[in-house]
Amino acid sequence: MKGSVLRDAFISAANNISNHKQKVNALNVFPVPDGDTGTNMSMTISAAKREVQLMDSKATVAEVSKTAAGALLRGARGNSGVILSLLFRGMAKKLRETDEADGRTLALALREGVDTAYKAVMKPAEGTILTVSRVAAQHAVELCQAEPTLTAEQVLAAIIEQGHTALEETVHQNPVLEKAGVVDAGGFGFITIFEGMLDALRLIRRGIPAGAA
Repeated sequence: MKGSVLRDAFISAANNISNHKQKVNALNVFPVPDGDTGTNMSMTISAAKREVQLMDSKATVAEVSKTAAGALLRGARGNSGVILSLLFRGMAKKLRETDEADGRTLALALREGVDTAYKAVMKPAEGTILTVSRVAAQHAVELCQAEPTLTAEQVLAAIIEQGHTALEETVHQNPVLEKAGVVDAGGFGFITIFEGMLDALRLIRRGIPAGAA
């Protein structure tokens, strides 16, 4: 995955969460039922979109991830936005010397992002975006250990597939979610963002011009 592809993946991710933010908002019952998780996550990653879309197509994965992470941090809104920014901050740290990323590199970067987010949260609650991202990242890393030649696209698909499985479990991991009968809003938003990233990679592979995603 080249830097230009990662750039377009961020743009597509921001567009996808923006299009589905009301679905995420409707799930928002934890930690408080204020119905703004989707809006906050959308605003947070849209800050990254605004900056990366100005970057040159020759930018490396390291440069794009660093720019996005900085923008996410500055634009973070709400608890979900802060955790999202921490995930990508950790990923950028792992990718800081990467020109192009393969699947294994992407999986390890997400695991670093998860570690960064967990360390920053004083009392991490399970059944949240933290759980979904951790389970998905660990699955991706294990897949790459068994098959080191996986592409970034294949790893993103695996992250999303395992993420959905982990998301379904959140309703049983958190008493507030179980009482409401819903999955975690932040976890759903996380998957929505990564689905947007995967959409971009698939479109680009089909020959659709970079930036069209």
